[in-house]
Amino acid sequence: MTTPFGARSTAAEVIDGIDLSGRRAVVTGAASGIGIETARALAGAGAEVTLAVRNLEAGARVAEDITATTGNKRLRVAPLDLADRVSVAAFADVWDGPLDILVNNAGVMALPEGRTPEGWDRQFTVNHLGHFALARGLHGALAAAGAARIVSVSSAAHLRSPVVFDDLHFDYRPYEPMQAYGQSKTANVLFAVGAQARWAGDGITVNALSPGGIRTNLQRHVGNITAPAMAWKTPEQGAATSVLLAASPLLAGVGGRYFADCAEAVPVSRRPEDLIAMMAGVAPYALDPEGADRLWTTSERLLASD
Repeated sequence: MTTPFGARSTAAEVIDGIDLSGRRAVVTGAASGIGIETARALAGAGAEVTLAVRNLEAGARVAEDITATTGNKRLRVAPLDLADRVSVAAFADVWDGPLDILVNNAGVMALPEGRTPEGWDRQFTVNHLGHFALARGLHGALAAAGAARIVSVSSAAHLRSPVVFDDLHFDYRPYEPMQAYGQSKTANVLFAVGAQARWAGDGITVNALSPGGIRTNLQRHVGNITAPAMAWKTPEQGAATSVLLAASPLLAGVGGRYFADCAEAVPVSRRPEDLIAMMAGVAPYALDPEGADRLWTTSERLLASD
């Protein structure tokens, strides 16, 4: 599906005219990058927005800035460390009442090799497992809203790797930061496919997206990215597709899909050499229902382990 918006659209343009008064939203990683602009757009439309962040001081500064720019005082800041199962469970356990919008925005990119106390690859844990556990923990609140939406922020980097189920945590193959990142971003799309299949009956729709190329703190481990063909976006433009999926009536009832530049992405049979085509494409393995089911079962098993 297409929309009137595109790669240059901003979050403010996408949400213009939409009233979210009475709605409640959670945005993870809302203390930096496109998370700030996603939260700002939702708050500007009248939603109560919870900034789920690791750094509470940074979150408080962002909340004050959003209130100053939107006039909305219904901003909350809550602690969330997606690499810590206890932190994720605590966030979900204290949530009270319905939840209309969950934007799984937080992420890490191209980290040096690192593992959680469980021995899991840190990128896979933060980008996928933490958000998977969060969504499951908030499922009751999302179902109670009646027509909730989950937004899973992925990346064109999912084209770098499928989910390698036989070696999720690089126990048997050399660790490569961008391959690990790509695998976690594929998992973000498969989560949307799997959750849509399971939760549509609860009125919950789930979609994934690539925000495009934005120069933010996310890329601090990558170095100086030089890509002449890349049309870099501002954070406000990078947040546009997230906000479209979170709030636009154009997406009512639409789920299990992957979007880029405010439109449904084009399937590609192989990774494009052309950077622009890569940014707008989606790999078939990322939308595979069997892969989504396998990831769901694997994720449940991991989170249930000691």
